[in-house]
Amino acid sequence: MSDRQQSLQSLFAAAKSQKQALELRSDTNSESYHSDFNDVVNKFKECEQLVAQLSLFSSNESLEDVATADLQYLSVEYLFADLLQRSPRPDRETTLRHALAEYEKYLLRLDEYGLLSSSDKKLYERYLENPTSFTIASLTDIVARRELKVARFREEKELKQKLEYLSQNQALQNDDDAIRKLYLAEIQLYTHQTFQSLDLVSQELSMLSHMRQTAEPPADIQNHDPRRAEVDKKGYSERLDPPISQLLKTGNFGALLSKDGKPLQPFVLTSRRSQLQQGVFRPGHNLPTRTVEEYLEEEKRRGGIIQETNQQGGTEREIDEDDMSKADEETRKAREWDEFKEENPRGSGNTLNRG
Repeated sequence: MSDRQQSLQSLFAAAKSQKQALELRSDTNSESYHSDFNDVVNKFKECEQLVAQLSLFSSNESLEDVATADLQYLSVEYLFADLLQRSPRPDRETTLRHALAEYEKYLLRLDEYGLLSSSDKKLYERYLENPTSFTIASLTDIVARRELKVARFREEKELKQKLEYLSQNQALQNDDDAIRKLYLAEIQLYTHQTFQSLDLVSQELSMLSHMRQTAEPPADIQNHDPRRAEVDKKGYSERLDPPISQLLKTGNFGALLSKDGKPLQPFVLTSRRSQLQQGVFRPGHNLPTRTVEEYLEEEKRRGGIIQETNQQGGTEREIDEDDMSKADEETRKAREWDEFKEENPRGSGNTLNRG
């Protein structure tokens, strides 16, 4: 084994170990975490460079041509992409696109060596057709998506159990075939998880793109920004209101005076300041402009109030309480009307239908 291969082996082992340690930490916002994260990123970048310099893989060879000790380096791009997907960096969209590029390199290498199963091959072809909107199952069909997720969860569980069984094999130290099966099982699990990650990353990138588009003001608003109206002459201005000359030009009036002070159109001088001062202490609500009696009189005049009338169609006259003779006459009429109703009960005159 050459010095570069030994360096790659130790560097890759250190990068995997530090990545696993980062996944168990909760202080993702601390400076120490960011520093350790960048250190692991640099280690994986260096691993990719060493793999390329050593020419460990080639599209012209088959899987049998790859040495057993080199099979583990097929997962460098996957582990690097998975690390980037968990990145705490603020430039989320850029980091996710970098992760997608690493996932693509990983799948391309596996496809060249024929390590993709028939189902994974179909998913890979679907991804190549439309990477930006790739999904494992339709987002609209919730039932089908749930069933597929359950099935893939069971597959992943079986792959993990297989990998755990192979890793506990006592013959791993001396049996080359057992080590080869272990590495291939690990790659199979990583491939299964890759397509789930591509699904999640595509959805997140779509959301980030939509948020960026909604946050940006429309182009027509930017073009009509008054602060940029005279950017070619005086530079950018922080004024929120456009100058008066610009308002006059865009309005229906234009300038009132020429440069020499001559009036260009008729205008009236008003004491606008005094009007504003008079309205400072006015109430914020509308005050009444007339009394209730005035309002009722106006409604009577307009016919908005219906007055009671007597049987002859005239307006009922009010009785003066001090006029005793008039009061006696009204009392007499009421008694006569009561006597008439007692002598002639209702219905007594209707004798047509009686047997």
